[in-house]
Order: sequence, then C-alpha cells, then structure tokens
Amino acid sequence: MYHGKITEARKKRKYNMGGKPAETTIGSEKKKTMPSKGGASKLKLISSDRVNVNLDGKNVVCKIVDLVKNPANKDFTRRRIITKGAILKVASPDGKELEVRVSSRPGQDGVINAVSI
Repeated sequence: MYHGKITEARKKRKYNMGGKPAETTIGSEKKKTMPSKGGASKLKLISSDRVNVNLDGKNVVCKIVDLVKNPANKDFTRRRIITKGAILKVASPDGKELEVRVSSRPGQDGVINAVSI
C-alpha cells in the first residue's frame, strides 16, 4: 500500500469526450456552431479565404493565396490545413504578397488572425 495507485479506477464519462477537430482549410467562408458545456457554444471555422493581419500596428483583412507550411504536422501541410503557427502566403489590399504566421486557433476561435514575419 506504500507505492501504488491510491484511488480506484473508474470508467470514462461522456463529459470527458473530446470533439472532432475542425481542420480549417482554404476556401469560401464556412463556420459551424457547436454546443459546449454549460449551455455555451463554440464557433468552429471550417474554411476561410480571408485572414486578419497585423501590419505595422494596423489590422488589415488580406486574401489567402496559399499555405506555405504547417510546422504542427507535415500531413497538415500536404492537406493545406490551417492551425495556430501555420505559415500562410497572403495578398494584401495594396497588391503585395507576404508571408504571415497564424496567431489564433481557427478551430476554436472561429477566426484567423495572423502577424507578419
């Protein structure tokens, strides 16, 4: 009784279950509302072609051109899935193409925010 598990094991409960990942892709904007605990709801971003970018202290809405790489998973890079930390190539309103890093969690927040690198 000195070195062991003190509490007894129990079954997993329904509130321990996780949800399916949103796996946000590039395309026309689609969002999905999912119920969460306590009557609240989460907004999952299924696909989007726009990103909010912070350029020199100003927020600008840019169009997504392509996903350069996703360091979270090389399979996400191949399937062009956007998560936090993904590197995107975007076209700014003045016509410049630049690379940005995603700083929000699109599958949890329902929006893609990014910073220029």
